[in-house]
Amino acid sequence: MAKTERPNCPAKKTSIGGQALMEGIMMRGPEKSAMAVRRPNGEIFFEEKENPQKKRPKICRLPIIRGVFGFVDSMVMGYHYLMRSAEIAMEEETPAPKAEEADLAAASEQTSNGGESASTTEQNEPVVRENVPKDEGKGQAKKGTGKAALGAVTVVATVLGIALAIFLFVWLPSFLFSLLKPVLPASMAGSRYARSIFEGVLKILILVLYMLLVSLMKDIRRTFMYHGAEHKTIFCYEHGLPLTVENVRKQRRFHPRCGTSFLILMLIVSIVVGLFIPVSIAGVNETLYTVIRAAIKLLLIPLVMGIGYELLKFAGRHDNIFTRVISAPGMWLQHITVREPSDDMIECAIRAFVAVLPADESDRW
Repeated sequence: MAKTERPNCPAKKTSIGGQALMEGIMMRGPEKSAMAVRRPNGEIFFEEKENPQKKRPKICRLPIIRGVFGFVDSMVMGYHYLMRSAEIAMEEETPAPKAEEADLAAASEQTSNGGESASTTEQNEPVVRENVPKDEGKGQAKKGTGKAALGAVTVVATVLGIALAIFLFVWLPSFLFSLLKPVLPASMAGSRYARSIFEGVLKILILVLYMLLVSLMKDIRRTFMYHGAEHKTIFCYEHGLPLTVENVRKQRRFHPRCGTSFLILMLIVSIVVGLFIPVSIAGVNETLYTVIRAAIKLLLIPLVMGIGYELLKFAGRHDNIFTRVISAPGMWLQHITVREPSDDMIECAIRAFVAVLPADESDRW
């Protein structure tokens, strides 16, 4: 029986996760990962590979610590598949060379008219041999140049993106609070609680505003639609339904175990962690301490990341009042980052998901 035709089974939780790509979906299971990307001509490009088995010390599998390594692995893998999907989604269909078309026409004429067209084919044959390799060479060179250019642009964009993230989410909140301190009541200006809450809320507002702005871009909106196809497909499997377009379409598009929810959880955790950072240091001026505080928050990112990962993992496994509360902000933000997919997007998600399903059901949580 094909995996897409498996009978109904009890609802369950799965560890399989995914990522929306450019015109496609990547799914990652316990043993392998798969990518399904819609080509410009409408066909699905499919690729799968075994997950690298990394032997790490036991300490790297402990709570909090495992979240840091898991996040880094996801980022590296996600970046690879994102770049791969961009190559596939932006590839151009190369039209057949005119000389080749003439050769095909001559062959057809030879079939219908016998020997008379044979001489015509012989006359055209040298032209075909000269032009086809030349065009193919140009196409390969153009493709190689385009790939190199895309890689260079991506590296620059990544560096700038990291710098912008540090500026917006680490340095800017501390700087703005230091500017407001003179006009704030003394009880608030000197309170680490007020400062941490102010910085945390500002980070969340910046994230929401950023998501709203990028959602105005057509390509990003389509990526958010693929994001919806990913969530719906996982929900369909977790509900024990056959993986068909009709069943997937009926599912909710908001999932508690989502990267968007992880971002919000990290920001909320950063508020709590920030409560333990002094609001000032005696003998250090405000400008210098703003830089010091930003450096401290950078060093604490692995801790924040690890705690956020554990909370996300817990929310994905359980459904109770606590998990609903910690999942609520992420679920709200998913109204921006997760959109209703089209049927062809769902097809890509199903194709990638089915490929990573383990035969021994080791994906169960």
